[in-house]
Amino acid sequence: MTTIVHVGISGARGRMGRAVSAVLDARDDMVTAARFDRGEEPDLSRCDVIIDFSTPEHSVELAEAAASRGGPALVIGSTGLSDAQEQAIARAAEKVAIVRSGNFSLGVNILVGLVERAAARLDAADWDIEVSEAHHRMKRDAPSGTALMLGEAAALGRGRTMAEVRAPVRDGVGDARVEGSIGFSALRAGGIVGDHTVLFASDDEVISLSHHAIDRSLFAKGAVVAANWVRPRPPGLYDMQDVLGFRQA
Repeated sequence: MTTIVHVGISGARGRMGRAVSAVLDARDDMVTAARFDRGEEPDLSRCDVIIDFSTPEHSVELAEAAASRGGPALVIGSTGLSDAQEQAIARAAEKVAIVRSGNFSLGVNILVGLVERAAARLDAADWDIEVSEAHHRMKRDAPSGTALMLGEAAALGRGRTMAEVRAPVRDGVGDARVEGSIGFSALRAGGIVGDHTVLFASDDEVISLSHHAIDRSLFAKGAVVAANWVRPRPPGLYDMQDVLGFRQA
């Protein structure tokens, strides 16, 4: 007999919340047990796992509430979190299983691995790295969570941290780029679902690694896969590399 997974949707009225709801409606093994948004008190006892695409503030509140009662498990896709908010979610993950990702796409997570490997093999003295992204006009945070994931992968490939190599925002007349730095650029227009490109440029050639999202349902499908995966897991902070089995235990 198939166990039915009861899923709560946080940020239910948003674009991603509606997409997650549609994906769940098409499944037989998972059902929507609760829908709520900021300012609404969810009944956590009704849920085995909650998929959260809300705001950084609400994501932290939800994580702390789940941790205080030992569940449910969480899938958090909110972006634009501060260091303090990231740390708060990490503390909550000591009590409850949490999948936290800036992007739930299979293609993007493969791209992350490719970027890390390319950065490890292309000498920083010869190859500059730029991450560009484009999203719909309503997206508020920039760079996107996915762009930051890609930048972190590039930095990791070179044995550095993002804090060490992230280039400042370019505006007006400034200094020439610092060797080994990673730059970011963002575009907000129309209904663009999500485009990301990592550019490796030397004096002689350019390599572009890109991902183009056609329909945001791909992110919702990935989040639902993550929810099914995380429900039985022990407390801990996981990401899509764990969900997809790309990271060795």
